Amino acid sequence: MNNINTILFDLDGVLFDTKKNMERSWNDVNKHFNLKIKFKDYFSKIGIPFQKILKKLKIKKNQIKIEKFYQKKSISYIKLIKLYPNVINTLNYLIKKNYKIAIVTSKDKKRSLQLIRKFKLNIPLVICPTRKLKGKPYPDQIIKALKIKKTFNKNAVYVGDTKIDYLAAKRSFIKFIFAKYGYGQIINTKLKCISNFKELKKIF
Repeated sequence: MNNINTILFDLDGVLFDTKKNMERSWNDVNKHFNLKIKFKDYFSKIGIPFQKILKKLKIKKNQIKIEKFYQKKSISYIKLIKLYPNVINTLNYLIKKNYKIAIVTSKDKKRSLQLIRKFKLNIPLVICPTRKLKGKPYPDQIIKALKIKKTFNKNAVYVGDTKIDYLAAKRSFIKFIFAKYGYGQIINTKLKCISNFKELKKIF
């Protein structure tokens, strides 16, 4: 990691513990739209954009309405979201060492920025999926982040917690650090891993 100057972070499961918020929001979606899809089935698909999750769950009707309802509920339950331990002091440490940092997430822009403001994180760049920007595992978001940060692939790393994150990094030809404390599992003994966010201080 000696040549790294740019560190990209996933949001859910890396910076924030949002699982309780997701569960409450999804349960409300279930009741309102009478879906009868268990949270564990929804949760097993996280990491990709919300509309993609709905398609994988074979939900064909009311996709836009469901997404808007979910986002509204998620915002109303924002108090259930917690910052993982040592995130703020570790980010400040990296910034002081002149690393360029950004967030690359499948969460929508509105909620992502709301969380950053609420917890006062010093992260100026947040890249979310759009109609013109494919979400993970496509490399589009990471490539855009690198372009904005004026960083070469060889000088960047992505910190994520799911296989989706790993694939996005791999397809972007950048290094990857697996956050084991997050929501996903990756069977790859060669990956550099962290069990706590503060372990990034030992790496960088």
